Amino acid sequence: MNKTYRILSLFLLTLVTSVAMAQDKKDIFNPVNHAVTSQMIAPDARAAGMGDVGVATDPDVNSQFWNPAKYPFTISRAGVSLNYTPWLRQLVSDMDLAYLSGYYRIGDYSAVSGSLRYFSLGEVQATGSTDGSAALTIKPYELSADIAYSLMLSETFSLGAAVRWIYSDLTYTFTEETSPGSAFGADISAYYQNYINMGSRECQLGLGLNISNIGSKITFGGDNRSEFIPTNLRLGASLMIPVDEFNRFTISADANKLLVPTYPKRKTDESEVDYQERLQKEYYDISSISGIFKSFGDAPGGAKEELQEVNWSLGAEYVYNDKFALRAGYHHESENKGNRKYFTVGAGFKMSVFSLDAGYVIATAKSNPLDQTLRFSLTFDMDGLKDLFNRR
Repeated sequence: MNKTYRILSLFLLTLVTSVAMAQDKKDIFNPVNHAVTSQMIAPDARAAGMGDVGVATDPDVNSQFWNPAKYPFTISRAGVSLNYTPWLRQLVSDMDLAYLSGYYRIGDYSAVSGSLRYFSLGEVQATGSTDGSAALTIKPYELSADIAYSLMLSETFSLGAAVRWIYSDLTYTFTEETSPGSAFGADISAYYQNYINMGSRECQLGLGLNISNIGSKITFGGDNRSEFIPTNLRLGASLMIPVDEFNRFTISADANKLLVPTYPKRKTDESEVDYQERLQKEYYDISSISGIFKSFGDAPGGAKEELQEVNWSLGAEYVYNDKFALRAGYHHESENKGNRKYFTVGAGFKMSVFSLDAGYVIATAKSNPLDQTLRFSLTFDMDGLKDLFNRR
């Protein structure tokens, strides 16, 4: 693996996780490693305000990231959303994530959708090469584009499938051994929506599943070691409770697990040569599909550590008259797997044509670089735009 990718990937992973870890925990700190870490960043403000839940919430324009199978249940015929996140502003000033998503519902039972993601790591000062040449300023970035198709199989159940192209350029041009990497992935998703009676109220129940980024591994040149992309399993449930004609309340929960093998640690009595041979055999030579099955039982700490690899989120949303929303949530990750623990708050305002949402992170761990992260979303409802033109 080339040194450039190693340095920048580990730098990004460290920013997101290790900063919040105490030094006396370092021996048991064992996060799941993978490439293109930006693929796991929640892009939209609504979900961000609810603790990063979204696989089973009622459908919206940004369901492409959370669960494309939700789109056939949308009320509007089509929509487009622009999302922006200034990333890790506690540490740097020039990292950000931009995300564009949209969908079009075909008839009453299916939909097509797509998204474009661009993650900039800002400017990085690369040291000069060994021949004494001057230092360079590089601008590493990662991007992806995907399309999806979703179909209702009944009035309460739908399936979705997506394909994605991922590109990561974290290299500089000192040697010919460095090159950008690319990969392909696919998503399989399902969504169930029905109404249940709770006393005198008819509540909307949602259940969701999304397995994302099932696909190839990614190689950056320099050697024959390819990295896993973040194949991910997300399960969730949501319950929308109408209070009266103008007020409703939603509670949601998600559980999330990376389907990526745990990076093997070197044993105390193991030589460097033996460790590298075992690393190649048990990690780098494993295919992405085999890695999915291996990820359920390869944690060094056994079942206890496997359970620690499951992140969970809780979120709540209050909506008044479909115009104004208040949100709150909590996200939990084991301190041995990254320690991303934070509360979130958010709000949204909707008009006939567009809606504006914001989400804000309040970290519970000191020195957490995610603290005070803001996300913004601007969404356009094409049905509302059509009605506006018709009135004119």
